[in-house]
Amino acid sequence: MAPEEEPAAVAPVPPGVGAGVRRVEAALLGGEPGLTRRQVAERVGVPLTLAEELWHRLGFPHHADDDVAFTEADVEALSLARDLVMLGILDAESQAAMVRTWGRSFARLAEWQTELLARLALGSEEPELRLEELTAEVLPRLEVLQSYIWRRHLVSAANRMLTPTALPGQTLAVGFVDIVGYTTQSKNLSEAELVAWVEGFEDTATTVVTDHAARIIKTIGDEILYVTDDPVAAVEVALTLTERGADPDDPFPPVRAGLAHGEVVVRLGDVYGSTVNVAARLTSLARPGTVVVDEGLQHVLVGIATPPEDDEDDDEPGDEPGDEPDEPPAHDGGGGAAYDEVRRRAEELADDAYQRARDALSLLTGEESPEHLPYRFRKIRRANVKGFPGLRGRVLRRAEPHG
Repeated sequence: MAPEEEPAAVAPVPPGVGAGVRRVEAALLGGEPGLTRRQVAERVGVPLTLAEELWHRLGFPHHADDDVAFTEADVEALSLARDLVMLGILDAESQAAMVRTWGRSFARLAEWQTELLARLALGSEEPELRLEELTAEVLPRLEVLQSYIWRRHLVSAANRMLTPTALPGQTLAVGFVDIVGYTTQSKNLSEAELVAWVEGFEDTATTVVTDHAARIIKTIGDEILYVTDDPVAAVEVALTLTERGADPDDPFPPVRAGLAHGEVVVRLGDVYGSTVNVAARLTSLARPGTVVVDEGLQHVLVGIATPPEDDEDDDEPGDEPGDEPDEPPAHDGGGGAAYDEVRRRAEELADDAYQRARDALSLLTGEESPEHLPYRFRKIRRANVKGFPGLRGRVLRRAEPHG
């Protein structure tokens, strides 16, 4: 079989395109650059050091004092940032963190979009003209779409956070799903194959996470991090993805997963804390195609699935409040009907206690699956991992159907 062709590299930039790029720059920034960084800071009325700190955190290129590289758009942006600080929306710490997050996120997005447009423009017969056409036609639509996506995510975040129970420290289920054998595969695949492979993983994983009302926190090359306040949903995401990865007819790659449940610090769209670290460490302990959970998540799942206690001794629906219970039948010493009834009831209670004891034992040994629980657990050997000596997880699997 002939190897697949490598993706076409971006063609060399032909003469004349540089002028087109400058016109695109002017269109995006609202005019030709005509200001130095010192002039921008003076126009806004802030110290130059503050403006430089802002631009540095945004990831913008460094400019000397006499570089004419700024426009009125830079003046407006710096003015808006100053207003947010003066309104008390951003303190020094929040400003630094938010600006860094903006810089990283938008830089990555801009790189991808520019690469896409460059391939289209440089592959045409008139690249300079095509670049300007794409800028005029595509970028305004992208800007509107990005604003819409941002607003939709604001609505989702508000629904999660602006509730009476919303706190900086939230109790969540945290999951990592990691591609098995990524390093080996990345060496054996062409660039096009590797990109398609990773994008297929991210696309499928994102769909499964979203379908279970969980949310992706970030993708880290060969790994995704997701959270949800529903522990069952967290488990179903991991099981669904590992099952797909184990199917030889499914193009989804083999994966493994680690999950933990507990308090998590949510900040600027990311999550931190011991629970996140435990989930990451459990992922490293998981074998291909398996899901490993911590003890906290196991206990939550068992608590959700445990059936309520028998309520046969409760008043019947027809009983009137305040009615005295019937007198227990007296034992006549001869093994009559009353004695048989007491014995039958005692046997039922003993059977119930025995079954509950078996269920509890099975949760510890993993040898059986309680009838009321859709999952089974098997302890794995303790491991010394970074920050968590003696960490022990439980391999979680679906219970075999009874009957």
